[in-house]
Amino acid sequence: MFLSQTVIFVTILSLGCRVLTIWELPLSQLVYTRHLGKCSRFVLRVAKEQQKVEQAMRVIGIDPGLRNLGWGVIDTDGSRISHVANGTCHSSTGTELGARLLSLHAQLTDVFAQFAPDTAGVEQTFVNKDGAGTLKLGQARGIAMLVPAQAGLSIGEYAPNKIKKTVVGVGHADKTQVAHMVKMQLPGVVLTGPDATDALAIALCHAFHSRTGNTLSAALARAGA
Repeated sequence: MFLSQTVIFVTILSLGCRVLTIWELPLSQLVYTRHLGKCSRFVLRVAKEQQKVEQAMRVIGIDPGLRNLGWGVIDTDGSRISHVANGTCHSSTGTELGARLLSLHAQLTDVFAQFAPDTAGVEQTFVNKDGAGTLKLGQARGIAMLVPAQAGLSIGEYAPNKIKKTVVGVGHADKTQVAHMVKMQLPGVVLTGPDATDALAIALCHAFHSRTGNTLSAALARAGA
């Protein structure tokens, strides 16, 4: 699983000592480059506190789309991740835009009510040659941002290349590679469609960046207290 395989580089400046670089291989196997007296003890406190502040978290990833809006839910507990559910919210073509957006909002709200996620990740959109299509996608993305905001959740936004790089290891991976890595990281998952697959990749990306950012900051604060 990528949560335990990724190497994270952290630089700590503390207690008046030289810069110390830590490699985390996973969290339970922290090693440090130099034995620096007080600094080494501080680093060990950081490792212990970082493990304490890790908590189980339910993450939803959302792949915005006006016709098909994908969603995927995973549970994380430290370096362990597991699949909960995935699916797609649909809106009918030929229906007026307002009604389509309302339908997506109602469907996604039901997903949130059923699975009660703790945090959400949403894919960013970029302007392309089809200005009208980009505008419609942006409106659907507004629904993808609105529903978790109404639920009081924190929301992470990620560029497509960042999602692919986090999950696959390369920023220009194709959909087949993304689907393969999602299956590798969520053993036994049944992918309900390409949009739901992308949403699970977004959830994995958000889980990784939320964990590495939030727990380290909290651990540093508690270790230095």
